[in-house]
Amino acid sequence: EVQLVESGGGLVQAGGSLRLSCAASGFTLDDYAIHWFRQAPGKEREGVSCVSNRDNNAYYADSVKGRFTISGVDAKNTVYLQMDSLKPEDTAVYYCAAVSEGWGSRCPGKYEYDYWGQGTQVTVSS
Repeated sequence: EVQLVESGGGLVQAGGSLRLSCAASGFTLDDYAIHWFRQAPGKEREGVSCVSNRDNNAYYADSVKGRFTISGVDAKNTVYLQMDSLKPEDTAVYYCAAVSEGWGSRCPGKYEYDYWGQGTQVTVSS
């Protein structure tokens, strides 16, 4: 079955850390840019970070720059989002999405994504 599965969410105190995983099955992430999004209740979906497997370019939204780190694809066909110094405003459902890169980088930017994960809840308490 072709799918993306996020994991690693949970409840953490402000200032803490979480590492989210985006694992692919049925296809290799080496051919895709991986984008992380989040959506808090009552708010629009926000692009958080992305990584290109064409040029290894990584992008971060200003709201997370310096606190979040996205990895490249590892041997487990997984991309990680390391989240440090978490704030209550980081509370949201986090999603990963994959877009085929073909010949060029697709990070950053907005695209028609080929695959989406189901989301993982991150809750940061004050």
